[in-house]
Amino acid sequence: MFLFIFVAIPLIVASVMLIIGRFSRDILPDFLANLCFFLLLCASIMISCSWPGTGQYMHILKWFSTNLNIKVVLDGLSLLMIFTISIVSLSVGLFSINYMGKYGSKSLYYAILLVLVASMNGIVLTADLFTMYIFIEASGIASYGLVSLGRTRYSTEGAFKYLVLSAIASSFILLGIAGVFVNTGTTDIRSISASGFSSKFFIILFLTGFSFKCGLVPFHTWMPDAYTAAPAVLPAISSGIFVKVAGVYTVARIFFNALPFSAGVSSVMVYLGIISIVVGALLALGQSGLKRLLAYSSISQVGYIILGIGIGTPLGIIGGLLHMFNHAIFKSLLFLNAGAVEYTCGTDDSLKLGGLGKNMPFTSTTNVIGLLSAAGVPPLNGFWSKLIIVVALFKANMFLYGFIAILASVLTLGYLLLIQRRVFFGKIKECFENIVDVPFWMNLSMVGLGLVCVWVGVSFAPILIKWVLPAANVLMQGIRTSFCALGGIL
Repeated sequence: MFLFIFVAIPLIVASVMLIIGRFSRDILPDFLANLCFFLLLCASIMISCSWPGTGQYMHILKWFSTNLNIKVVLDGLSLLMIFTISIVSLSVGLFSINYMGKYGSKSLYYAILLVLVASMNGIVLTADLFTMYIFIEASGIASYGLVSLGRTRYSTEGAFKYLVLSAIASSFILLGIAGVFVNTGTTDIRSISASGFSSKFFIILFLTGFSFKCGLVPFHTWMPDAYTAAPAVLPAISSGIFVKVAGVYTVARIFFNALPFSAGVSSVMVYLGIISIVVGALLALGQSGLKRLLAYSSISQVGYIILGIGIGTPLGIIGGLLHMFNHAIFKSLLFLNAGAVEYTCGTDDSLKLGGLGKNMPFTSTTNVIGLLSAAGVPPLNGFWSKLIIVVALFKANMFLYGFIAILASVLTLGYLLLIQRRVFFGKIKECFENIVDVPFWMNLSMVGLGLVCVWVGVSFAPILIKWVLPAANVLMQGIRTSFCALGGIL
């Protein structure tokens, strides 16, 4: 029963949030939502402490001894994702205590955010493709709701564009699942793997649908508009973790644990990854808006993840999964930094800003940590994952792609340093002379994520052994044949 709390608790809190909002506009919604996120983080840490590093644990939900045939499965990969979701959601929740006050009802916002978190947890814990699809749709609807909270013409336009393209992506995914079911008679991942089913047509459907969810080039057009129009907390959790869960995780789970990971799939993933790295970095160069620039940067960074996993070698998979975790941390931090600037100055246009570093020291310092992590500067966390991916490319004789990945990382450092100089260095404009740094909870959230970037970079080896290697082992070995009782470990 323990694993179900990752879905049940957020849904229960979300269901009462709107009622609570009638009695308390701020205090109760803030407290309950963040208490929920904190408890989920504690639960993920508890599981990690008792996790042996191998095996797979399944639990089937029962109602008064009646088997409901609803099961959740935990392995090294889903544990890594649960831990990542918990860190990012708590950081976003703490940041929202001060930030979301200007966007109307906090109870409505937290209810949508909790549904999004519950849905993402459901995606990574399910062992059934159709159930996974249901959770993907629920998370997509929640994301649409968060985008629309911007309450401007641009937020409505961005939300509509996201909804339409998300529906197209979902159609591809649903057709793929239907085709697998017709040919195998099941949507259970383990059973599909055992059947040996493989079809190029359905593989193309899955790759197309999940490429939309990942925001890979050329399926990326929804991301900049949606992230620019939405409150900064949405791109922080969406780019930070939702894109990884609904896109990267599902691609990895399907093509390593359900359908065969062929040379053709590997080639397509590598091509999509390298194209996204280059195009995302180049498009980010011409942006002055912080959130829009970070959206294009996210396209580039997700490209690194897909590239690493797509190589299909143990080293490539390790690098891709580690970068998935690292990107969730440093990109969430950078989007929250952009939100802090927008919260204080009323704009995120770097051309209208300047000299904010003296008045906003916490935001400026954590932004430096985030951008250096994103660019892969040692000893921060982004350095190790990018290094492993590049080494994996060289070992796989993909020398050209390795050099492109290095050059794109240098380009990333260039445009992020340019934004840092525009926003935080130089002479402060007269209209911003009296501003101060953001309130306590926003600073705490940014500082916490900044410390995680440093911690992962410094403690690279233990984290790799404890979290990433078990996750990579799941992808390398596929669905395991033996399941242990939940109560034996958890």
